[in-house]
Amino acid sequence: MTNHDEAAAVRPLTLDWVSRHLEVGERIIGTEVLYGGITAEMRRLTIGERDGGTRDLVLRTFVDVEHAEDWLHREAGALTLLPGSGVPAPGLVAVDPTAAHCEHPSLLMTHLPGRTVLDDDGLEARVPLLARQLVAIHAVRPVERPREYVAWTTADTVVIPQGADATAWAAAIDVLRRPVPLYEGRFLHRDFHPGNVLFDVPPTESAGPRVTGVVDWAATSWGPVDLDVAHCSTNLALLHGPAWGLRFAEAYEEAGGVPAAAASDRLYWRVQDGLAFSEAVRLVVRAWWEAGRTELTTRTVEERLDAYVTALMDALS
Repeated sequence: MTNHDEAAAVRPLTLDWVSRHLEVGERIIGTEVLYGGITAEMRRLTIGERDGGTRDLVLRTFVDVEHAEDWLHREAGALTLLPGSGVPAPGLVAVDPTAAHCEHPSLLMTHLPGRTVLDDDGLEARVPLLARQLVAIHAVRPVERPREYVAWTTADTVVIPQGADATAWAAAIDVLRRPVPLYEGRFLHRDFHPGNVLFDVPPTESAGPRVTGVVDWAATSWGPVDLDVAHCSTNLALLHGPAWGLRFAEAYEEAGGVPAAAASDRLYWRVQDGLAFSEAVRLVVRAWWEAGRTELTTRTVEERLDAYVTALMDALS
């Protein structure tokens, strides 16, 4: 077996576990690290088939991650639910949420075609595709609901960026102190953003891009669609500029999505997500650097977050 680099090596117990879930006559012939994630180690495994061909699987491993068992149970449940739903998600091969067989909690799944696209070029064409895909996710009706969403920040844990608009941030933090708006629950991805969506982008402009997959279902939850809209909006605002965060919310409605009717409720969910990023800017920047967006410094992202929060308060207050 060949590794593209030392980090790609699969640990011995995990290697044995993966091998037990291959078809007769198959073996692992190559491994490659997949970069861009924050919480889990990701590897693409090239599988040699009996007839001489190859196929790929993806191994997801949580090393010293709190709640790994819960996350893997939720991801396995989502991957079991989604076939036939019209949402292009990986197929579940095996899961070891308690590390009963592997060195660390792990999940093995099929590999999807396509790649993540985080560049500014072509964004105008991709945003409506992201919106339509999110509407399709919210249309899924599970027999068993996933657990209720968990808020990722509170008014007391927000970290105001240096030089931020103090008035806008104080007002935004006050929004989080309001009672949680009433909402009609829906199936949520809960971490839907461009880094978790795969695209096929033709080399010429004769055909547009298309979504080939949605990955990372570990945070699957039940809650308001506005949370998913808000999370993708914040990511777009930080990756490409605040205007794109506002644009995605419009695209979601244009695609048939139905957010909260009241502007104050929409503001609550979007502010909640935006302010949650204040506590994780460095982690997000590191993931984007690994994905090739090395011009996005911590300071750049903080400035965009400040501009986005201010824009939200101006647009929806």
